[in-house]
Parts: sequence; C-alpha cells; structure tokens
Amino acid sequence: MFRLAKTFSPNFFMRQLFDTETSTFTYLLGDLASREAVIIDPVLEKAVRDSTLIKELGFKLKYAMNTHMHADHITGTGYLKKLLPGTLSVIAKASSAQADVYLNDKDKIDFGAFEIEAAATPGHTNGCMTYILHDQGIAFTGDTLLIRGCGRTDFQEGSAKQLYKSVHERIFTLPDNFRLFPAHDYKGQTETTVYEEKNFNPRLTKDEATFINIMDNLNLAYPRFIDKAVPANKVCGLHDIPEDK
Repeated sequence: MFRLAKTFSPNFFMRQLFDTETSTFTYLLGDLASREAVIIDPVLEKAVRDSTLIKELGFKLKYAMNTHMHADHITGTGYLKKLLPGTLSVIAKASSAQADVYLNDKDKIDFGAFEIEAAATPGHTNGCMTYILHDQGIAFTGDTLLIRGCGRTDFQEGSAKQLYKSVHERIFTLPDNFRLFPAHDYKGQTETTVYEEKNFNPRLTKDEATFINIMDNLNLAYPRFIDKAVPANKVCGLHDIPEDK
C-alpha cells in the first residue's frame, strides 16, 4: 500500500475549479509569498470567474497554460490575456497552436519559488503535456490520463499505442503517492494517484495489445464542440473573446 503524499509547501496555493458544461477542471496555482500564479486549462466561458478570483486573492497571473489543444471546449487563455494584461500563454510546441511560450519535453517554467516540469505525453493529441511539480508531489495529466480512464485516441492525431507508452513511461514512473489531477471527470471525482491508476485503471492496467483493442472499439460519438473548439484553440482562443468586456 502506498503512503499518503506529503503536504504542500507552506507558500504553495492550489485551487481546483470546474466547468459543468464541458466537465473541465481548471487549476489555479500560486506562490503566496511572491503572489505569482499560473492557471492550467482555463475555459473561455469561465474566464471572468477565474480572473475575478485571481484578483480577489491578490495574485499576478504569469502564465495561462494548456495541457494540449482541446477539442471539447474553447480555451480561456486569450480572454485571460485581455482581462489580466501581462499574462503569457503556454502550450507544447508539438501542438502547433499559437502561444507566447512553447514547451518541449523536460522544459521547465517557474512561478515564484515553484517549478513546473513539462513532460511530453502524446497519444490523445501530438501536443499533450503532463505538468509535474516534483516538490509538491503532484501532476496535471490533461486528457492523457483520467481518473480510471484516459483520453480518446480516435481523432486529432490520436494514437492508442503512443498514449499507452506515454502513460507507462512518463506518468506511471512517478512515485506511487503522487497526486494526479486530470483535465476532466464525468463521474464526480476530483483527483487520483499514480498507485491507484497503476492498479485499478480498467484500460491502462491491461497489456498494450488489449489496450489498443479497447481504444479501437469504443465507438464514441463525434465530439460536439470539436469543429468550433479546435480552430479557436489553434489561435489561443483569441478570435472568440467577448467584445463587450
């Protein structure tokens, strides 16, 4: 049995936020000493909510980051850049999306005293990144690894074989007690751990061939927001910013 993760550093702040329309988690991370903050996977329709919270807490938003180029919602990154001037957008270079800062595998960015390592975890899309904070024992897995599930691989550069490799080599190799935070959950759960997913994920505990067969036969509906979300997210959501704000 794994041991519980250590507590966060005294000056580390984290808030998990949720969009009910797309079941998307957004994460606000901050340094309580320097007041620098980052936000991960913001949603366009929740940008005012997020910017209001950031201002109320006295944070300066340094980066608006996306784990990948989403197909299920329009990113709030562009709108947050307008609402909170000075914010820089961040995404994987392999995503081919517009951003101020591009990340490659093992690149690092910081906010205050805290550091985020970008781990390339393609498979759901080419540009999927898992963002790891080693000192805090946490990782943000985007759609690559969900709670007892994973992102689909039947569109937008998807590869079941690549996703399996990414999870097993880049996420399951983290310490068992690392807490994992996905970009979505559809069953009311909020987090998981490396130990749990290595032992109980109904897809990724299978061998590679069985996993690929499962993913090739999901027969899921066409993503309802993809035709609007992907073009918008290629340009950081910039052309969908509300004009009246």
